[in-house]
Amino acid sequence: MRRLGCLILVIAAIIAAVLAGNFLYGWHTSGPHEFQRTIIIKSGSSLATAAQTMESEGVIKSADAFLTRAKILGSSDPIKAGEFEIPAGASNAEILAILQGGKTVQRLVTIPEGMPSILVHQKLMEESFLTGDIPVPAEGSILPDSYSFERGEPRAAVLLRMQKAMKDTIAELWPQRSINTVVKTPEEAIILAAIVEKETALARERTTVAGVYSNRIRKNMMLQADPTIIYPITRGKPLGRRIRQSEIADVNDYNTYAMVGLPKGPIANPGRASIEAVLNPAQTDALYFVADGKGGHVFADTLEQHNRNVAKWFALRRERGEM
Repeated sequence: MRRLGCLILVIAAIIAAVLAGNFLYGWHTSGPHEFQRTIIIKSGSSLATAAQTMESEGVIKSADAFLTRAKILGSSDPIKAGEFEIPAGASNAEILAILQGGKTVQRLVTIPEGMPSILVHQKLMEESFLTGDIPVPAEGSILPDSYSFERGEPRAAVLLRMQKAMKDTIAELWPQRSINTVVKTPEEAIILAAIVEKETALARERTTVAGVYSNRIRKNMMLQADPTIIYPITRGKPLGRRIRQSEIADVNDYNTYAMVGLPKGPIANPGRASIEAVLNPAQTDALYFVADGKGGHVFADTLEQHNRNVAKWFALRRERGEM
């Protein structure tokens, strides 16, 4: 009887060990999905709700088995809501760690330097993973950059981050301005920076272009920036044709060919580098610049020099068949 009792105990221990081993094995073994999967855990979801979602998506074999093992073997930390990438063959233990870690899928929306607000609005509205409506933001209120967002996030929340980034940037750069800057307020800095942004795409030219416009403001000369003619016509969108003489002569709050000083507001959303250029312009005697035909500009101190440069530019355009 003693031997029988011992045998029963041994068998029971073996069975218990096998069950325990299987229990542990089921927690750490690879999951059923052969490819990386993306799952969405809605806000307010419990672990049980999340398990049902994962079972229906084929990420785990059994929601009940997952829950049982998670309660005994897993951490008690709460899971997070959001969109998660589950690697191919991820174990139950790895999946729980992903949900508790809260490292959701991050998506990016990029706003290029010089993009006008009407196109920022269009870009955000076309992003299908964002939700809700937004108005066209104030021109110059957006800092061009790449911004991360989560699936289902409100557009208004993303827009708020873009506008906060601009406010923070101006707050940081304004106290660092040079005594040579001609702008008197942060708002003027953004207005002039937007013109610089639209006039040159070359980083090495920004401070020089800012220096030219600074010199013109000091001398009470018209800025005569072509992008300021286009803005009231298209609100920053490409014009798609040459500027007409009537548009050059048009008197409005933006056209710097028909007014002295800065426009009434920005004509685009300038990047950090252009704001820095306006606040710290190059010390130059240049008052004019024109395209050099190579993607940059040639600068001149006098009108005579400038006229010669313009003649060379027109000759090059005629040679290319552009005129």
